[in-house]
Amino acid sequence: MRPSNRRAAAGALALFAVAALAAPAVAERPSGPGRGHAGEAAPKVALFGSTCRTSVRGSRVVAYCHNPYPVSDIVRLHTECDRWWDIDADGSPVEVGPAQTVRLTDRCWKEVRRAWVSHHRM
Repeated sequence: MRPSNRRAAAGALALFAVAALAAPAVAERPSGPGRGHAGEAAPKVALFGSTCRTSVRGSRVVAYCHNPYPVSDIVRLHTECDRWWDIDADGSPVEVGPAQTVRLTDRCWKEVRRAWVSHHRM
């Protein structure tokens, strides 16, 4: 065999080996939608949580949160300031309804060390 044919044969062998390893995992999946192995209904996954974009510019923090799900979400902006004498802040909770976007803002006197948004179910 030529070297290029050997590489192709080795690649095909590797592909078949990976497919053979993946086949048992595919075969163990439930047969129907929402069905377990014994015919029981699988637990439903509750979709929850807003998608938030947080940006820091100097001493100001702005977060935009959008909720694409049908259940309301309560979001809260937390700001940790860099200076030891600057007071860290936890914003007030804001409800984000279905298909709604909210804007959360906060600031420090000087630099911002960290900023994040927490989520809670209603």
